[in-house]
Amino acid sequence: MPPTLMLSIHATPGARRTGPAGAHGAALRVCLAAPPVDGKANAALLAWAAQVFGLPRARVRLLAGAAARRKRLGLEFASEQELARAREQVAVWMRQGGADEIFKE
Repeated sequence: MPPTLMLSIHATPGARRTGPAGAHGAALRVCLAAPPVDGKANAALLAWAAQVFGLPRARVRLLAGAAARRKRLGLEFASEQELARAREQVAVWMRQGGADEIFKE
């Protein structure tokens, strides 16, 4: 079984931009530009996760929460080192404040 990160997400669909926005309890809050209609927000979340973690889309799965804000993703990595880097990145996002801080240009 490949090294897998189980990631709790609090999704906020209908945002201006897609990206991490700090912690929401024990979950990573992710703002999604897609609306919560016809699975568009879920598709945007999976595409975002694949892109930011450098994974093929097939290695990112929605395990729970298809119709809820609270979701659980399973991300399969090729090595323990990649998994450790992903955990570090999630920890950084969790410590950050709101989306305004994260989206500074």
